[in-house]
Amino acid sequence: MGKKLSGKDLIKLGFPKNNSINVTLGQINRYQKRVKKEKILIEAKKVLLNPEAYKGDGVWGKIAESLLDPVNVTKQKLNTHRAPFQIYGENEIDDQAKYQLFDALKLPISVAGALMPDAHVGYGLPIGGVLATKNAVIPYGVGVDIGCRMCLTIYPVKVSYLKGKKHQLENILLEHTKFGMYETHKIKHDDPIFERDEFKTIPLVKRLKDKAYKQLGTSGGGNHFVEFGVISILDINNEWDLPLGDYLGVLSHSGSRGLGANIAKRYTYLATKQCPLPKHVQHLAWLDLNTHDGQEYWLAMNLAGDYARACHDNIHKRISKLLGEKPIVKIDNHHNFAWKQEVNGEECIVHRKGATPAKKGELGIIPGSMTAPGFIVRGLGNTKSLQSASHGAGRVLSRRQCKTTLTQSAIKKELQNHDVSLIGGGIDEAPMAYKNIETVMKNQQELVEVIGKFTPKIVRMDR
Repeated sequence: MGKKLSGKDLIKLGFPKNNSINVTLGQINRYQKRVKKEKILIEAKKVLLNPEAYKGDGVWGKIAESLLDPVNVTKQKLNTHRAPFQIYGENEIDDQAKYQLFDALKLPISVAGALMPDAHVGYGLPIGGVLATKNAVIPYGVGVDIGCRMCLTIYPVKVSYLKGKKHQLENILLEHTKFGMYETHKIKHDDPIFERDEFKTIPLVKRLKDKAYKQLGTSGGGNHFVEFGVISILDINNEWDLPLGDYLGVLSHSGSRGLGANIAKRYTYLATKQCPLPKHVQHLAWLDLNTHDGQEYWLAMNLAGDYARACHDNIHKRISKLLGEKPIVKIDNHHNFAWKQEVNGEECIVHRKGATPAKKGELGIIPGSMTAPGFIVRGLGNTKSLQSASHGAGRVLSRRQCKTTLTQSAIKKELQNHDVSLIGGGIDEAPMAYKNIETVMKNQQELVEVIGKFTPKIVRMDR
């Protein structure tokens, strides 16, 4: 008997001569490389004799599925008609983003869709795209940065503090927030998230635990930020009974770091193998939620979303401690996520790729740019938008266009005009790269109502 497990070994064991052999070899090669062949064969025999007992197991569950109810891989075709959809702020959205949504609406699993007024081109779904599907999840409909989210804390501190303590606040952001692929905190904080079963039972996630622990409380590159600014409460009937007026606020934007990126990469690959689509829409490959991989992705995605929340909690706790103040209000919300939600009387999976949940009474934050205000909003529960709103202002210039058309001196002038202090931030995140947030908000008045405003004053981004 050779040292490496082969298909012949599995056939000798009694495996049927079908795709279960390829599935078994793939799983063993990925997750059991260092396990002795004899031990693998003993376990494989147990699975063969009683596959029901192994359903849901991280390593053997997929093999059990291939024996009990093999995933049927068939080449998928797009429908000739689109599922119902609604576009908000259509005149402000480029055609390519619309065409991306139109392709997604032709998927055989699509039930309904919407495009938010901040929409622009992305991979798979456009950024600002919302798509409801039937019992299926599209990893690239969620996005690479799973559970990317906003978090805002409001402090009972006069805004004069921003000018009087400007250097101290800049130092807090410079020394105590970490950005990009390699920066991590010297003093690590623990979090209950690391006790979750998914870190023990899903092999891919188990491998990523150390990385996730190191990156806790850090932010990514690109458009991720932590900012000090002025909170203006505008609605007398706000949920916290705060008097109208101005307060000190901290706003952060980031996601699930390397954990989410690796989950997205792996399950997108599995989706493309199980759901072959025409080449131009291959990024829209989906996982059936009744399959092992679909269920596993759903668990991993929710873990990544909760991890993103833990990162924001960590960031805000550190800053609160340094300020010596307790926040009086905290608001946060995901984008880049999928939710189970009723659509037209049936449970669907609603993907929000760069879109904010906005069911009736739900609170959220819609940021502008480093010089434009963001908004605290309350959802109106509009069913045509699938109870969604924009996740920001949305880009009007691509990163490449920024680098070829904008200058550092123009950015500096824009920051000075708005009295904004910037730490880090590349030219591709210039304020001019973004749509006019006021126009975006006008185009979604039937989706959300404004409770307050956040005006950035000290901004920290990746260098």
